Amino acid sequence: MLKIPELAMNPNRKVTTVCNGEKVVWNDREKAKNFFLEEMMNSDGDEHDRYSCIYIQLQNGLDVCTDE
Repeated sequence: MLKIPELAMNPNRKVTTVCNGEKVVWNDREKAKNFFLEEMMNSDGDEHDRYSCIYIQLQNGLDVCTDE
């Protein structure tokens, strides 16, 4: 459980994602969420699982989101 309620978090703060070993630092959380949502919708199998894992972590407000 997060210590800070999700609604109190700044939605535009930086976030780091690690997918397939590739680390990307995003300046806008919403852009990262949109990217991973689109990728999740356009994939299946293991790729879909990786993208959805990161998307859920972004939704929950984590600063570092991984596909592991």
